[in-house]
Amino acid sequence: MAQVRERYPAIYQHLLATVKPHRDHNNRASYRNNWWLFGEQRSELRKALSGLTRYITTIETAKHRIFQFLPMSIVPDNKLACIALDDAYCLGVLSSRIHVAWATTSGGRLGVGDDPVYVKSRCFDPFPFPADVPEPLKHRLRTEAEALDALRKRVLAEYADLTLTKLYNVVETLRSGRALTPVERDLHDRGLGTLLRERHDAIDKLVAEAYGWPVDLADEDILLRLVALNAARAAEEARGLVRWLRPSFQAPDYQAPVAERLDLGEVPVALPDNVIPWPGSLPEQVRVVQSILAIAATPLTPQDVARSFQGKRAASVRPVLEALAGIGMARRLGNDRYAA
Repeated sequence: MAQVRERYPAIYQHLLATVKPHRDHNNRASYRNNWWLFGEQRSELRKALSGLTRYITTIETAKHRIFQFLPMSIVPDNKLACIALDDAYCLGVLSSRIHVAWATTSGGRLGVGDDPVYVKSRCFDPFPFPADVPEPLKHRLRTEAEALDALRKRVLAEYADLTLTKLYNVVETLRSGRALTPVERDLHDRGLGTLLRERHDAIDKLVAEAYGWPVDLADEDILLRLVALNAARAAEEARGLVRWLRPSFQAPDYQAPVAERLDLGEVPVALPDNVIPWPGSLPEQVRVVQSILAIAATPLTPQDVARSFQGKRAASVRPVLEALAGIGMARRLGNDRYAA
């Protein structure tokens, strides 16, 4: 600060007269003690961004949840949620309907328009990315995400009056099936609205494939599966298996635990004494079957599980077991047996 006072006395005087009186009463010690600084350095973010040429951002509070790449030459402010990833595969997953449904539900709401708020600790940190995705599928998703990002940047650079909000309002109208107004038609034509929608549809399809899920799931079913997958990931991490998104930065020395072999010797299967009714809804079926697997001392076959329900055969239980295995809440073993 002494250098500013000596070299730029007018600036120093302005800061002393207009900034320091307010900072003297700030509750944050760093703001009081370093009153001449505009704000605090975000050291953790700077460390995470080191070595990258771009990063993913989304506006914290926005009508439409949009993710895009920003170059390192742009310094983000506090209204941007920043994600230190430069892989377009990750941009594709975050831009998908699956993640947007999660983020919209788990985040907050703000403003007159009740706009969604992207709260990193609730929207990003616990979100379970797909696991063990084949590299060819990742490459296809990267290609679509790069194309989406380039398309939006191109039309916004070409037309000064276009904004992402205007463009996605048009896309929302296209999805609703309502006819475009003349103003919307103009925005659509210049902003390539149909192509934008097609890019998102392609990303949604590829991300659903990465999870091994149908592409046309309802939001409620998406959330049910993501919650189950989150629980499965928590169990994995408790065993030491962490699926880092950027292992070279997050855990360069990490080694995944070696999978243990199960003792599949012939041990009598302990089943619940009481026979219970078969639940009517899929979510409840998933919950009850998973709880039976969780309390079983040994792996169970579909026939074993079916005996816990009144009048149910293995054919009724098997799809639920397959679904649990597909979302990581059960393990599919040899000899047609399943374990939690």
